[in-house]
Amino acid sequence: MRGPLDDAINAREAPEAAVRDAESVEPRRPPGGKALSRLLLLLDSAGYTQVADETVEAAVGGQLKTEVRRMTSAAPAEGARTSARTARRRVKSKEEGAEPQADQSGGAASASPAEIGELYLEAATMSPESPPTATGPQWRSLGPWTIPNGQTYGASRVNVSGRISAIAIDPSNAAHVLVGAANGGVWETKDSGGSWAPRTDFASTLAIGAITFDPQNPHVVYCGTGEGNWWSFLGAGVLRSTDGGTSWTVRCTAPFVGQGFYDLIVNPTNSNHLLAATTAGLFTSVDAGATWTQRRTARTWSLAIHPAGGASAEILAACQDGLFRSVNGGATWTAVTLPATSANWDRLAVAISRTNPGVAYAWGSFRVPPSTVSAPILQRRSGGTWSVVAPPPGVAVTQAWYDWFLAIAPDRDTQIYCGAIEVHRGDLSGSTWSWINLTNKGTTGDSIHPDQHAIAFKPGDPNTIYVGNDGGMYRSANRGINWQHLNNGLVISEFEYIAQDFGTTKYILGGTQDNGTERFRGSPTWDHVADGDGGDCGVNRTLPNNVFHTFYDMSPERSGSAGNFGSWTWIAPTIDPFESAALFYPPFECSATTGDTIAIGGGSLYVSRNNGTAWTRLPFPAPLTSSAIYIPNANTVYVGTTRGNLYRTTWNGSAWSQLTALTVPRANAYVSDIYVQPANLNRIWVTHRTLGGGRVWRSDNGGASWIDRTTAGLPNLPINAFEVDSANANRVWVAADLGVYQSTDGGGSWTNFSASLPNMYVGDLSFHPHARVLRAGTRNRGVWEIPVDGWMTSPQCGVQFTGTLIANETKRWFSHSWPAVQNVLWTVMPLTTVGPPQVSLSVAVERSNAEFVTFWLSVRNLTAVPVTFEVRYCILSRY
Repeated sequence: MRGPLDDAINAREAPEAAVRDAESVEPRRPPGGKALSRLLLLLDSAGYTQVADETVEAAVGGQLKTEVRRMTSAAPAEGARTSARTARRRVKSKEEGAEPQADQSGGAASASPAEIGELYLEAATMSPESPPTATGPQWRSLGPWTIPNGQTYGASRVNVSGRISAIAIDPSNAAHVLVGAANGGVWETKDSGGSWAPRTDFASTLAIGAITFDPQNPHVVYCGTGEGNWWSFLGAGVLRSTDGGTSWTVRCTAPFVGQGFYDLIVNPTNSNHLLAATTAGLFTSVDAGATWTQRRTARTWSLAIHPAGGASAEILAACQDGLFRSVNGGATWTAVTLPATSANWDRLAVAISRTNPGVAYAWGSFRVPPSTVSAPILQRRSGGTWSVVAPPPGVAVTQAWYDWFLAIAPDRDTQIYCGAIEVHRGDLSGSTWSWINLTNKGTTGDSIHPDQHAIAFKPGDPNTIYVGNDGGMYRSANRGINWQHLNNGLVISEFEYIAQDFGTTKYILGGTQDNGTERFRGSPTWDHVADGDGGDCGVNRTLPNNVFHTFYDMSPERSGSAGNFGSWTWIAPTIDPFESAALFYPPFECSATTGDTIAIGGGSLYVSRNNGTAWTRLPFPAPLTSSAIYIPNANTVYVGTTRGNLYRTTWNGSAWSQLTALTVPRANAYVSDIYVQPANLNRIWVTHRTLGGGRVWRSDNGGASWIDRTTAGLPNLPINAFEVDSANANRVWVAADLGVYQSTDGGGSWTNFSASLPNMYVGDLSFHPHARVLRAGTRNRGVWEIPVDGWMTSPQCGVQFTGTLIANETKRWFSHSWPAVQNVLWTVMPLTTVGPPQVSLSVAVERSNAEFVTFWLSVRNLTAVPVTFEVRYCILSRY
């Protein structure tokens, strides 16, 4: 959704023609909206160019494909390309003991969707990745359980969670509802959304595109994996439940690996007959989903069947190349001639009235050349004839490829719901249509989050509707006039980045997709602290009340009150209008140790030594785009680029040096993370998202040479983030597109470190050195943490010092540098054995700095004889 500073950001992105070179500077928000920019960044950074091209083709059509790819691509420069199969062979050779060599060939994995899907399926099944294990540390969820004060386009606020892609309501029990989170799995409620439970956390994929109950046997439910709107490449087939959605098994994988589902239906009178609408076309099954036959190859978005069902029931399919009709179970299809039609729709949805099946609607968006702007198209069939209906006034179709649905009220053929960015309800009276914007009530009435993806009606009650969107799940009991959020316990927030305060275990700041920036302060209910898109974040380690968040593009803000809502100040640097475009979410970092140095990277590196009050621009020697930053100390900054370059700048006491190039571990590969050991700047780690070569690299000589640590045990997937154990430089962790992995020998080998962690995309990691917990920001399952050594099962006790006091004497000692997060119990024990020695202890605590405390220990001799004693401590917990 739009944020409060979108206009200001867009103005910075598109300088006036008089001051810009049309060849080097251009607006960065392409047709297809911000959602398309984010998706193309994800795909291109991994080298999934074929999937990216197909996505653009479907989203905006061939006319704009070249322009959009040029404007959004984060792909490495053209170089040697390898298939996903070659990527597997390379890793296998390393597992067999071949000495890895630095790959300088580029090697973006230009693979088919099916090949990419096989990589993820292989990674999910290569080991028992996620279910709880009998021994060892286990991950646990930190929420958000819910996020109050979430943003809408209206004046009202609402609780939010994350993106819902599918809704299915049990036809035999209206309180029993299943939802699919875009990449957060299937969730179940049996009390109409009052509480939720995840049901597919350990399935091979959590990307969900469609869910449907068998109308004849509601105990049977089908789930199409791979979200057509976004996470299509994570598709792993069809799941089936025989207990109403509580437990699931794989019904089939082929032919859906690497495909995304948009729709899935069961014939109302034949439980064996299913139809699927996917990114790869239209499929039918006659054996309850065990096997499938492809009937059409065009991307298919929506399906509708005559409510009576049967072998000859009318079925309508909304496809990229138009509307099609079948009357033989989907075996053959004929094109439906519409008054307004296109050979390449941006999106099209279809619905057949339950009360009057002769009435149907088609709701779509397409461009009429030479226009580059899409137009909404609504058409109605009545009496066998299709006619054009004026669409909802003011409807926005910029992201029609991403957020779209159509539904007809179950009790009347004259009321429809058109979902796009908002939900509009249309009511036909005679020949006149009236429209209501249900989700954006403006200054009066309750609004809900925008970007609509799914709708369902309560069985037996057409007044009650459920809507799923980028903000979660909502219900209305009066056809959309009033709303109630159903986001308590629906832990599906999509975190892009996280940052934490090392002086407490109760502070995390995280940017979330389309839901702004959120803050954890110990409660599973997180605070919503900033609107707009939530990007990279930071916490000043020396003064942790100074925190930072970003929107998209070069848009940092600073708060001096730990991020309280409304406390943010815009601190963006002045961007050179002629430099390369920044990523949608540019990298941002604070100093990892001390000082007020921060940096943000776009087409240049921008560094500040005073928390963003003033900035220094350090240009790259050639057109490049920053993708990762690390600041090991206040005087040194490292930056990596989407093309694999690495640079360093240092502060000489009065100025920052020009960027110095380090040796490149792997050319033409997207740098996803950098870590430089603060106590040893010679030890540098670099990770890549791009497949086709090494994705984890280590240098022990300051970047002069590199060792490929993409060794045995790592999945053949993009690597997103890196962390190091502060107590053991050879113990490291990486976050992959699926799961977290650990090495205890400096990357020589890796083991899965995902026990109890759902099988999901992990985008960011942050290690808390004092609590010794590793935190993970995921999409779409919120934030998780694991005690890397396990939780303390018994106190850690010892003697701090021994002392002597003369008769009735009191003395004071201090013990410093204790982590503030630790819970420490102090006691005193007399050691003198002559007479009845008595001593007392009082403890005062002084906060030394943001992370450590000093204990002042006053011991008093309560007797008239000298006494020897020892002061003892017990660390009860580190958390």
